[in-house]
Amino acid sequence: MESRLTEEHHQSLKLWLRMLSCTTLIEAEIRTRLRSEFDITLPRFDLMAQLDRHPDGLRMGELSKRLMVTGGNVTGITDQLEQEGLVLRAPVADDRRAYSVKLTVAGRRAFTRMASVHEGWISELLGGLSTIEKSTLIELMSKMKSHLTTQSEPERK
Repeated sequence: MESRLTEEHHQSLKLWLRMLSCTTLIEAEIRTRLRSEFDITLPRFDLMAQLDRHPDGLRMGELSKRLMVTGGNVTGITDQLEQEGLVLRAPVADDRRAYSVKLTVAGRRAFTRMASVHEGWISELLGGLSTIEKSTLIELMSKMKSHLTTQSEPERK
């Protein structure tokens, strides 16, 4: 197998590892800052971000799918946020097994404040790149995401 590897293979592996490394470094820093600044975890922040985009609420199953975590994880996070008065869980009228979750007024206010600070952190962490470099990376990553989505579609069917 090794003799069949080309420079393209090595370059692809190097790129993947570099992207993974950058993502890990940024995520670790964001986790630390969220904890110290707002006493909140990244999964709780992410759940609130999804709910902020959907003011009418999302079903628990949809939250699980969007966050790419198990239903149990969503339930645990929702329980914590509900106890703090940041989200409200309500049964879905047409499905007795389902619940919908949405931000409370206090939750929306808290998330708006956190999201603003979070955006500043991301801007700071990516500050080593120029606007043109960021645009180029966005374009290239979009191209790669499209390719990956196309690659995995036949497997899903």
